[in-house]
Amino acid sequence: MSYLNITEVESAVTNLAIAFPGASDLIELPEPSVEGRACHALRIGTVPAGTNDCAVLIGGVHAREWGSCEILVDLAADLLEAYAAGTGLVYGGTGFTADDVRKILRELDLVVFPLVNPDGRRYSQTVEPMWRKNRNPAQSGGDPERIGVDINRNYDFLFDFETAFDPAAAPRVSSDPGDLVYQGPRPFSEPETRNVRWLLDSCPRTRWFIDVHSYSEALLTVWGDDENQSGEPSQNFLNPAYDHQRGRGADAYGEYFAKSDADDSMVLAQQFCAALHGVRGRTYRPMSGYHLYPTCGTSDDYAHARHIVDERKGKILGFTVEWGDTAGGFHPPWAEMERIILDVDAGLVRFCLTALT
Repeated sequence: MSYLNITEVESAVTNLAIAFPGASDLIELPEPSVEGRACHALRIGTVPAGTNDCAVLIGGVHAREWGSCEILVDLAADLLEAYAAGTGLVYGGTGFTADDVRKILRELDLVVFPLVNPDGRRYSQTVEPMWRKNRNPAQSGGDPERIGVDINRNYDFLFDFETAFDPAAAPRVSSDPGDLVYQGPRPFSEPETRNVRWLLDSCPRTRWFIDVHSYSEALLTVWGDDENQSGEPSQNFLNPAYDHQRGRGADAYGEYFAKSDADDSMVLAQQFCAALHGVRGRTYRPMSGYHLYPTCGTSDDYAHARHIVDERKGKILGFTVEWGDTAGGFHPPWAEMERIILDVDAGLVRFCLTALT
């Protein structure tokens, strides 16, 4: 076996919905990709949608990070097959009982969207392996080197980074279409990000959100724009008084993160990392996105920011998995990728169980 192509990812999601009709539903996303490809997610759960709180997991955002799709497809298959067979799950040295599996399917809506960016993945797998963005040519001016938008910079969180950040902060985001981290002309300019927003809007009981990426061997919590602090609520992304001050650590500004949310996020991240470590001894770090590098317009920050911008929306704790390491890069040999899948899926199962406690 090797990495899945985009047809195989879509077939896997569709076939799981067909094979397990009592425990899963196929979700068709409302917008095709830029090149016209339909996208699907899978809801896993044995009670009607909307009955339980929801966790939304997405992957395949950055085209070159091939293993993210496989991690989510395998997670869905593992849970559905174990539930149907009445068995537990074993990932190396980390195991879960049949009762654990039943708890997830009966008490949680788990929505898995493995391939957010099909056009980019196809281009990465067939033309340019290190391609990161989608394939939108709208801002390219006909230059093939300026095609595409970085999907994970296109969400509506501090999109005006030149105003929001300290000029010396150098967040990893760009307004240049030729850049790998080009944010796009405006928030949600891309159908791929609008599909993710639609999922969150369509699942109003979403309480947890995870975006699967590579690589750094970490589970990131919010925020990405600055160090977190829980003492000064006025220091927040909505307050223009702090424009041009964000993005530099060890200074007066820190992004407000309510202590209860910070504590809950850290417990979930630590449990993820502990379960992953139990598989074969890999050590992932729980930390905020900022401590990887400063950025904005990311999915996890947007997910958590939603309830702050609009109090009618439910609170979501946002996370980003960064699987793999420098040695393996974005395309580890398949034998190693298979081990990474076991690592991360063990962490995700533990994450779900911890969320339900």
